[in-house]
Amino acid sequence: MALHKEFATAGKSPGLQVWRVEKMDLKPVPREFYGEFYTGDSYILLYTTSTPSYNVHTWIGEKSSLDEKAAAPIFMIQLDDFLNGKPVQYTEFQNDESVTFMSYFKAGIQYKVKVDLDIEHELVKRLLHLKGRSSVRATEVDMSWGSFNQGDCFIIDLGENIFIWAGSKSNPFERLKSIDLAIEIRNNERAGKAVIHHIDEGSEPDVVLDVSFFSLLFFFFFFKVKKFCFGNILEYSCLWLCQRIYLTHLISDAAGSMKTTKMADKPPFQQDALSNSDCYILDNAGDRKIFVWKGKDANPDERKAALTAANKFIKDKNYSPKTKVQIMPSGAENALFKHFFFNWIDKYETTGPSEAYTMGRIAQVPRIPFDSSTLHNNTAMAAQHGMVDDGSGDVKIYRVEDGDTVPVDPSTYGQFFGGDCYLVQYSYSTGARMRHIIYTWQGQKCSRDELTASAFLTVRMDDSMDKAAVQVRVTQGQEPAHLVSLFKNKPLVIHLGGTSRASAAPKPQGPLRSPSASSLNTNDVFVLKTPKALMLWVGKGGTPEEKEAAKYVAGMLGGTATEVQETKEPVGFWNALGGKKDYQTSKTLQESVKAPRLFNCSNKTGRLIAEEVPGEFTQLDLATDDVMILDTYDQIFAWVGKDANETEKTGSLKIAQEYLDSDPSGRSSIPVTKMKQGEELLSFTGWFHAWDPKMWDKDILQRINDRLKE
Repeated sequence: MALHKEFATAGKSPGLQVWRVEKMDLKPVPREFYGEFYTGDSYILLYTTSTPSYNVHTWIGEKSSLDEKAAAPIFMIQLDDFLNGKPVQYTEFQNDESVTFMSYFKAGIQYKVKVDLDIEHELVKRLLHLKGRSSVRATEVDMSWGSFNQGDCFIIDLGENIFIWAGSKSNPFERLKSIDLAIEIRNNERAGKAVIHHIDEGSEPDVVLDVSFFSLLFFFFFFKVKKFCFGNILEYSCLWLCQRIYLTHLISDAAGSMKTTKMADKPPFQQDALSNSDCYILDNAGDRKIFVWKGKDANPDERKAALTAANKFIKDKNYSPKTKVQIMPSGAENALFKHFFFNWIDKYETTGPSEAYTMGRIAQVPRIPFDSSTLHNNTAMAAQHGMVDDGSGDVKIYRVEDGDTVPVDPSTYGQFFGGDCYLVQYSYSTGARMRHIIYTWQGQKCSRDELTASAFLTVRMDDSMDKAAVQVRVTQGQEPAHLVSLFKNKPLVIHLGGTSRASAAPKPQGPLRSPSASSLNTNDVFVLKTPKALMLWVGKGGTPEEKEAAKYVAGMLGGTATEVQETKEPVGFWNALGGKKDYQTSKTLQESVKAPRLFNCSNKTGRLIAEEVPGEFTQLDLATDDVMILDTYDQIFAWVGKDANETEKTGSLKIAQEYLDSDPSGRSSIPVTKMKQGEELLSFTGWFHAWDPKMWDKDILQRINDRLKE
């Protein structure tokens, strides 16, 4: 396939490159115009990291010609071929861009209707309508009174002067975002020479009212019998909309025709269902999106024809022509694709984090070894390991019993029964201030009444602390590291069932594992108690810390354990387990640090709306009038802004649970932490670069004025 001359510079250095499809040819877009897209055109974008790894996008404007719509995919295939099939390929459509695409343009993107890039500044006269909170899209609209509404923000671009007009019902957070876009226009399109003005509805200066269209505009605003419409709500369904999701095997026969065979029709899928010898389609048409996965050993022609196959699949299924396609080679899977699989593990992690095929924030989150002495100076380490402090604060544990809390004997701290629920109250000081965490631990075999009561009692305990406690819901087997650290030198011991309450008959419950050889794991240490013996089995990958913990458990069970090394087991050991069976003997894959994801969540409309914050998020992205969900993969944080409505404040845990329930990767039981603005834990703030605890001391309107002075 002949390659375009523009590709000679493609991917040579990290960063973004943009080309516009013009008369069936590619024309590079000047860097100062990145983020501006003409609705009558199509574009090719290439994002390259320092690794290097690549993302290639086609962007199709709503008024793009049929020829340009056809040419853009051809250029993307050529570019993919030039880069040896390594890029992840995306198809983008106006007003429906992916989070990955939007992450390249932190200030937002503009949809333009003119085609002359050389327009003189003094002739500029346009009105931009801004939509979105995390991903801002600015659409050029008619300069007429009918284009305005009270619920949104608008930019009146008059060349040397740029006015930000905020409707009386617009949100302060959206106003702050509109300033970012105005600054982007000033710096890139006006070489930094334009002046930015911020005006509120009803306080327009004469210089604005003198513009002819504004005179007409405000005449109609105040004298026409026309109801104001509130700003259109840009609704995003939760990122993974689990409707009509299939995994399909893509097969090309000798004649070149494509056939598909459904392999599974409900996530989470198993990762080993993907063979590197083949190609697959993951059909998420319920969210107007399909993925094509290319095995590294698949037929070369089949790999190159992935986009063609995807488009044929869409046509054969009678899906919308605006169904988006993401194509990725084995090893370059993005976070969204992995979320459809149960416990996705990157194969390269056996030898440490790989640098292959990693994209921006989604990619490199280096693992940091834990060191308690530097906990408060290294917030990133605290976040990765889920540690708030070293666990040396005050601990009180209560068992849920008959709708109330009963104190647990401190001598049994660290022992939980699967038939019970517990509240663990932890208090610690940061400087002169006392802070509190309530862990609500729910056993797998507790009753529904106890589950309900545990939630109610958690709220009651929080109320007794002036509603200043951080609440963490923990299900059995998913205990965060900080909870385990509260028991000092004791290990956490979980009994399979039963209860620890005094009224219950004693039940000699064993530890979590069933007495079967198949439960063994070469990476762990186990204690086996029989009527005649007590044995401590040490796997080849067991650690000294695990060995010490096992000795403690053995002592708790009564007696001194006989140590048994893996591969040197006596016959009596296997007999006690019902015979020798296969068990996990491969070394544990090194766990990678999954990239965190931040979502702006709301249920104001009666259903969950989750809009992901694109790119590298910061503390400024936390909307104080909403609930934010921070997903670190093994834990969910529900952050409640001080200006959130009462429904969202009281229902924030429900919002977090709805988010988890919609996740196809099967993580519904991971810990969920609820915290209020101003009560953030180190394990939360550590995911944000340069967290400033005093940032919210300044009113958002003052922050708006400060941004205007930049």
